[in-house]
Amino acid sequence: MARDTTDQTPIRSLADMAEYLAAGCKPKEKFRIGTEHEKFVFFTADNSPVPYFGEASISALLNGMRGKTGWDPIMDGENIIGLAEPSGMGAISLEPGGQFELSGAPLENLHQTCKESNQHLATLREVAEPLGIRFLGMGGSPKWTLAETPRMPKSRYDIMTRYMPKVGTKGLDMMYRTCTIQVNLDFSSEADMRRKMQVSLKLQSLATAFFASSPFTDGKPNGLLSWRGDIWRDTDNARSGLIPFAFAPDFGFADYAEWALDVPMYFVVRDGKYRDCTDITFRQFMAGALKGKIADWEPNLGDWTNHLSTLFPDVRLKRFLEMRGADGGPWRRICALPAFWVGLLYDDGALDAAERLTRDWTVAEVSALRDAVPAQGLKAEFRGKPLFDIGRAVLAISHQGLAARAKVNGDGVDETVFLAPLEEVLAKKATLAEDMLALYEGRWNRSVEPVFSEYQY
Repeated sequence: MARDTTDQTPIRSLADMAEYLAAGCKPKEKFRIGTEHEKFVFFTADNSPVPYFGEASISALLNGMRGKTGWDPIMDGENIIGLAEPSGMGAISLEPGGQFELSGAPLENLHQTCKESNQHLATLREVAEPLGIRFLGMGGSPKWTLAETPRMPKSRYDIMTRYMPKVGTKGLDMMYRTCTIQVNLDFSSEADMRRKMQVSLKLQSLATAFFASSPFTDGKPNGLLSWRGDIWRDTDNARSGLIPFAFAPDFGFADYAEWALDVPMYFVVRDGKYRDCTDITFRQFMAGALKGKIADWEPNLGDWTNHLSTLFPDVRLKRFLEMRGADGGPWRRICALPAFWVGLLYDDGALDAAERLTRDWTVAEVSALRDAVPAQGLKAEFRGKPLFDIGRAVLAISHQGLAARAKVNGDGVDETVFLAPLEEVLAKKATLAEDMLALYEGRWNRSVEPVFSEYQY
């Protein structure tokens, strides 16, 4: 998550809110790729988590990165909680447990995306090495208990931490003990948004299976391949999940805005301070619920933008679409996740093929798959066939889409090269989580400690 927004433009109607989303429409030649990736931060001496304060700390990393990059600090009170590239082309932010996130710039192709993540990690290592710090790429914290996990001094997260146990059983684990790789993609029209939303909602569980890499919790196997995927099944179901209304043939911006209006808020920002608003929905806020409670009680566009960022469906709609299903993972997967979705959604022929493949999938079927994948991965069944079979067909479509884009690097290599980690999963018939579990039972002698050396950045 990047910095929360301040925009005083008044909003007075559902139409204003839908129009905000619709303003994301852009011509295809202006489509961009924005990749986000999170990683756990640990001390190499003992694989312990890194606190926010101190000489060797999260705040020291941020200040070191500020010096290396020249990016602007994002502050919460007196605490640095992130960095923003001065022209708005990317940000570094903190997740609640100190997970370090790069929200990448909107880039034209996957070669640029991979170069960006390479440069970020190289710069981060320069800052981290003298502090005895490294970074772990996987979907769930493999060792630290919730109590052992540090908490970042970020007002937004204080509100969420109080609220999460009221609305689900796994919200604090989501906040403090998971990492993801996401990609943000554009649409050209409401119809284009609808197609991409529906295809990607249906295939999000396949991404969860492909990228499953969270088989350990509290130092031992947790019985799952994607613990992170399972966590999202009971985090806060009022604001997350499949959003079945998006499967409707006439789904549009106003439908998403209508849904968002009835989701409880987290906060409003006034005079730089966060006001807890978890007791009201945005619709109640629009109706004057804060009148007499705060001086500037009328909703504005900044409030709406911030509220949209607190919704967690499997695919999130802002002025772009966010693919939210994948676990975090090693470096090659930072490139593979955007490659998978760009291949499916940014080429017309590939999107047509993906839509044909999934056209008659029902909400009930997709929901059942979403429930099965965290434990079974690509062995989960869909209509009597293993998900491996669907994965093979979908990956072929993505490959065709990337080849058709014909975006080559200086060596004449196109973007299909970035699908290699997923092709390896199909060839081995094993996810990264299953590889980790095999190592745990074998060479690692039933210890999770080696994961910190073998899957570090």
